[in-house]
Amino acid sequence: MSDNDQRERSSARQFQAHPWHGLTPGKDAPETVNAYIEIVPTDVVKYELDKRSGHLHVDRPQIFSSMCPSLYGFIPQTFCGKEVAKLSAERTGTSDIKGDGDPMDICVLTEKTFAQGNFFLRAKPIGGLRMIDGEQADDKIISILESDLAYGHIRDIRECPKALVDRLNHYFLSYKQLPGDAPRRVEIVDVYDREEALDVIRRSLIDYKNNFADSLMSDKL
Repeated sequence: MSDNDQRERSSARQFQAHPWHGLTPGKDAPETVNAYIEIVPTDVVKYELDKRSGHLHVDRPQIFSSMCPSLYGFIPQTFCGKEVAKLSAERTGTSDIKGDGDPMDICVLTEKTFAQGNFFLRAKPIGGLRMIDGEQADDKIISILESDLAYGHIRDIRECPKALVDRLNHYFLSYKQLPGDAPRRVEIVDVYDREEALDVIRRSLIDYKNNFADSLMSDKL
């Protein structure tokens, strides 16, 4: 092994991988994906990844009493860009939609409780929410924790309790909306199935490759 290889290995051991760029979506993506969790259902503060440093930071306190009803984060090495926006435009019949420029958001259903975010897990997509924030595509993939005892058997969002999907809808429709504000800034125009969710994720992987080709790495998880 060369001195340069030894230095690179030593450097890799000293520094934590960037959650967005430094780890992969998983060898079985999009059917099973790695998900980095930023928020857990008990959080009264909205945490978000600082894209430059890779550290979790406080974005803002939750505005209202409602909190996200699932684990919430993103899929590494994904990007909501032209391909994701193109599908959203096709489905909604709107021509001026753009990607929001963030990694693909994911909600993970599980019976287990977690004290805090800032961890990875493996999740199986079962559907998604086609959300439009202003003129930007801001899809939310809905998934189940791999091998979860309560939700692990679900293959498609149609098998998911309707009340839980309604809660997710309500949270994302209201978490940025002040009482009395009009018109509504955020719209959820569709709740789509597993096959559509897999297509959205595939497109986000292409968008990432087109925007961050130099950041791509081989699968290590």
